[in-house]
Amino acid sequence: MSNAYHPQTDGQSESTNQTLEDMLRACAIDFGKGWVNHLPLVEFSYNNSYHASIKAAPFEALYGRKCRSPVCWTEVGEAQITNSRDH
Repeated sequence: MSNAYHPQTDGQSESTNQTLEDMLRACAIDFGKGWVNHLPLVEFSYNNSYHASIKAAPFEALYGRKCRSPVCWTEVGEAQITNSRDH
């Protein structure tokens, strides 16, 4: 949708909004009331996923390098990462 501040809104913005909406909805469905605790994982996932429109992940496009995660998910496991804030 266009407005006075963004008169040139295009399909790319709508697509980005739909992607974020879908990710947040899935997070809320999967994690219920604790969904907000998982927002850093949603942010990390979005910013490190390939986007055809920019031919790179947003993090890589912005900083000129791939993001390195300090955690190896296959060794630690997602449950330990997401529950680490509760301790």
